[in-house]
Amino acid sequence: MSAFALICILIVSIQFIYLLVFFIGISKKDPMEASPPHPVSVIVCAHDEEENLKELIPLLLKQDHPEFEVIIVEDRSNDGTYDYLQQATAEYDRLKMVRVVHKPDYLNGKKFALTLGIKAAKYEWLLLTDADCRPACDQWIKHMTEKYDDRTQIVLGYSPYEKQEGWLNAFIRFESLLTAIQFIGLAKLGRPYMGVGRNLAYTKTLFFQKKGFNTHLEVTGGDDDLFVNSHATGLNTMVSVGADAITFSKPEKTWSNFFYQKLRHLSVGKRYRFWDRMILGIFSLSWLAIWFIVLPYSLLNGFSLIIACVFLVRWILVGMLFNSSSRTLGGHFEYLKTPILDFIFTFYYLVTGLRALVVKRIRWKN
Repeated sequence: MSAFALICILIVSIQFIYLLVFFIGISKKDPMEASPPHPVSVIVCAHDEEENLKELIPLLLKQDHPEFEVIIVEDRSNDGTYDYLQQATAEYDRLKMVRVVHKPDYLNGKKFALTLGIKAAKYEWLLLTDADCRPACDQWIKHMTEKYDDRTQIVLGYSPYEKQEGWLNAFIRFESLLTAIQFIGLAKLGRPYMGVGRNLAYTKTLFFQKKGFNTHLEVTGGDDDLFVNSHATGLNTMVSVGADAITFSKPEKTWSNFFYQKLRHLSVGKRYRFWDRMILGIFSLSWLAIWFIVLPYSLLNGFSLIIACVFLVRWILVGMLFNSSSRTLGGHFEYLKTPILDFIFTFYYLVTGLRALVVKRIRWKN
């Protein structure tokens, strides 16, 4: 057997091992019982989000939780956000507005706004989401805050994208679910490495003990995943999953906007801890290598039947993983589409991954 054939076997083996590990992680049961309700400060940063806030705020205020407040950080909006919040805060006791009038030049806007919101919070536990997100039901706060113990400082949640028509939407949800499978699966196995600010909780004490976002103030983004990557451990981090614990996010409408959104996310990954970069990098490389090394080598050497079997088994495993994970995390995914989305993802990740490695400055909007 040639050395190249052995390399192909190694690539396939690595890919299958990762899929098995993620399946075990996602399927792992949480032994912790629900704890008594904790007071919570829900924080949302908003820039030109009047229409989104008109939908989101009523959903937040209707949450079935005994003690919470909602803080909206109005960040220099150009629309009617401020006027709407003035009216709404006068109407609802649980709603509070914090306003950003001027941002220091050396600070990232989102991080500065979020820091002001955290400083204004009166409760120890902070629950974060975005203005364009929607809690799945009125039990969201309860489920994101019910499994704390004395050591818990971070709770990771899942935020899938809304299902809409078209292959772009299917791909966005595919990519988002694959990301969740990785960060939630590894967190449940005791190795948390990231979270998403659309559905994330941590303590005020942790935030100020670690000096907030000081280690990555200059980075566009990273207020969620870099904060978690820097401070999450297997002991201080919990995961809350299920249909009642999710927030739905609004997806991008064009491939161009989605590309720049993911470019921002991937560029932040360069700052993850070394071993996190290694674990994720090997998985990503094995995914690419299946298509760009194993497939061409097998076809050129007459192993078409073998490679067909390998891809069939792999697609079955990926489909089972996506189907099982989506149900565990609290959603539904059309796993029969995974072969096509898998093919698209390979080229998407090759382009965005290479671009993210070399780009130095990321635009916030396309």
